[in-house]
Amino acid sequence: MRVLVAGATGVIGRALVPLLASVGHDVIGLSRSTGRAAALERAGAKAVVADALDAAALDRAVREAAPDAVVHLLTAIPAELNPRKMQKEFALTDRLRTEGTRNLVEAARNAGVRRIVSQSVAFAYDPDGDALANEDTPLWQAPPKQFRRSLDALRELELRTQDAGGLVLRFGHLYGPGSAFDTDGQFTRQIKDGKFPLVGGGPAVFSFTHAHDAATAVVAALDRNVTGVLNVVDDDPAPMSTWVPELARLLGAPAPKRLPTFVARLVAGGWAVSYMTRLRGADNARAQLSLDWRPRHTSWRGGFAVELNGPAAAAI
Repeated sequence: MRVLVAGATGVIGRALVPLLASVGHDVIGLSRSTGRAAALERAGAKAVVADALDAAALDRAVREAAPDAVVHLLTAIPAELNPRKMQKEFALTDRLRTEGTRNLVEAARNAGVRRIVSQSVAFAYDPDGDALANEDTPLWQAPPKQFRRSLDALRELELRTQDAGGLVLRFGHLYGPGSAFDTDGQFTRQIKDGKFPLVGGGPAVFSFTHAHDAATAVVAALDRNVTGVLNVVDDDPAPMSTWVPELARLLGAPAPKRLPTFVARLVAGGWAVSYMTRLRGADNARAQLSLDWRPRHTSWRGGFAVELNGPAAAAI
């Protein structure tokens, strides 16, 4: 089919575009600039140029592309994040998830698109509860102030996608090329430098998703008439007290320091403390069953070893 990928140059998009082309789809990447359009064409995709926040331009671009399906991966998250400035740094991403989604869904409807798949996150579940979160678990009921606008934006993206008969894929913490966990990514550098502490002992549970596994889930979603929301994460959710020391070991970095919660709150703010102490892991059983999908990297342990030290390291 003809697949328009909005956000084709992001972490997932870079893995998705060549994968779609390799299985026979005709891929069109939506780009905000001609410079990025050239990169898309080198990756095997055609390109259309439009700003997703410009409804008229986006409508023209989608009509020109004439896709059978649209994949919505639009974000604008800075490579270097300051948790104290989260609202400012996520402002454009929030707009892409609200205005951008509205524009994209409307343009897709006008172009007769049959299938929409959108990206959301699997770490915005309400933290109260001991079990892994499944798709029926409510999203964060009383989130930190800095996260409220972003959470509202995610809710709108998910609702508009589902109202259009589409599927929302909730990805875990992304790692792989171009991510914050890449060899030169922000989190990796902080761990190498001993500047990524365990706050309050590190109880927050992370569910990870490798970029390639996110891409294979999108490909599977395009081939099946599945709607609603699905968690696309690996099989091994882990608290920070487990994965941060292991990642430090893989990097040959010092063991992470421990930081009391009250000190972290003074240094980094309330959102950072919640992120490092309250997040809840997610269950992927429904995605595996509904999409007949399995992550290649079933655990972040082997996935990080491959990414940071090469394939042979995963077997050690």
